[in-house]
Amino acid sequence: MLEKIKETVDFLKSRISIGPEIGIILGTGLGGLVNEIEKLHTIPYATIPNFPVSTVDGHNGQLIFGKMSGKNIVAMQGRFHYYEGYTMQEVAFPVRVMKLLGIRILIVSNASGGVNPAFEVGDLMIIEDHINLMKDNPLIGRNENELGTRFPDMGHAYDADLIAKVFRIAESHDIHLKKGVYAAVSGPTFETPAEYRYIRAIGADAVGMSTIPEVIAARHMGLRCFAFSVISDLGVPGKIVEITHKDVIQAASNVEPKMTMILKEMIGSLD
Repeated sequence: MLEKIKETVDFLKSRISIGPEIGIILGTGLGGLVNEIEKLHTIPYATIPNFPVSTVDGHNGQLIFGKMSGKNIVAMQGRFHYYEGYTMQEVAFPVRVMKLLGIRILIVSNASGGVNPAFEVGDLMIIEDHINLMKDNPLIGRNENELGTRFPDMGHAYDADLIAKVFRIAESHDIHLKKGVYAAVSGPTFETPAEYRYIRAIGADAVGMSTIPEVIAARHMGLRCFAFSVISDLGVPGKIVEITHKDVIQAASNVEPKMTMILKEMIGSLD
């Protein structure tokens, strides 16, 4: 795997003119943030050696290199999921590549179902911790010591300083954020009412089908992580309605302007 990562990194370095400091993974319905990037290079996933290809609606499938708020960034417009048939190592592959390209901070977004009764559709939840219910882990297998230690500590998977910074920014714009625990399941089915109750009972506030493999790989390599969920539907008794993937895309798209404003300010404030 390490040889493939380095091959991909060498390919990208031969085609870009900047070294990215910050990596961004844009989830379902949230790809419009790239409109705020001063784009220097746009590279479709299908042209990148060893890169998976996104098969999900709402994920355009390209790497964007450019500048945002004065910082060099690389953004994934579309991510990969375990339910698409990729291995966990393949899901985490782009994070490995971004680290070797030079990023030091990873920002991850997703659309998720809220199981906290205090949540409503359209809320923005900052992830402070997670529960992995995907029954797999991107670190299973031979450890690549060049990437990180065999047993990385996950006690502080989500950077407290970045979380505090975002809450200050949101407060200055009178934007109310939620904070909570994100649980990830394999998908691709939406949860049953009993599963929603179980996920709430074990301590989660929202549930989705992504993010955790990417954060595990990032922390394995020592990257600082910040992640948030757009609450696109509710798994709360009495509020559960039939939902489609198009509904999730629409709900996430409606909240995107607030997310974009907050991220732009956060990125601009980084040292």
